[in-house]
Amino acid sequence: MELNVLNIKGSETGRKVTLNDQIFGIEPNDHAIYLDVKQYLANQRQGTHKSKERSEVAGSTKKIKRQKGTGGARAGAITSPLFVGGGRIFGPRPRNYGFKLNKKIKMLARKSALAYKVKEQNIVVLEDFSFDVPKTREMVAISNNLKISDKKSLFVLPAENKNIYLSSRNLQDVSVVTASELTTYQILNAKTIVILEGSVEKIEEVFKL
Repeated sequence: MELNVLNIKGSETGRKVTLNDQIFGIEPNDHAIYLDVKQYLANQRQGTHKSKERSEVAGSTKKIKRQKGTGGARAGAITSPLFVGGGRIFGPRPRNYGFKLNKKIKMLARKSALAYKVKEQNIVVLEDFSFDVPKTREMVAISNNLKISDKKSLFVLPAENKNIYLSSRNLQDVSVVTASELTTYQILNAKTIVILEGSVEKIEEVFKL
């Protein structure tokens, strides 16, 4: 598939890039996407939740009433989960929610997400650009020129560029990522994927599996 290369003013440069069908033209695998997004979101969880059980709650462990003859249920201590202020039964404990996922499945998921964006015609190829100093208004101008200012957009760079990152940091609907760090969640979370011309070859190198 061929796409026109646009400049930062939103005009066609006259050049075209060919997207590799083995990456951008595959039949999407929904289950692979599900697993990769599930792992990504699981890894974002801190897992530091904790509640006190009866052995950890401050309070006397003295038996508060006799075993029989009161007409009520047996009670061993004021820290029992049955009383207000007592411990919690089977409460949450710190844990790691992450899980292992095969590398080929992760690559398949990324390719599938990109294939969906191609089918939806939500991929734009932009000529390589850079800023001498961070300027948010320049990034806003590019989004306006590409007519994506009202959509969530993801700019895929061939390599880390601090000035572009800092220029987009204060923009709510603009994200920046390098081709080697592209994730399935980021692709699906953005309405439009803006791939810099130099990133096309980099994506092919990274997703060659």
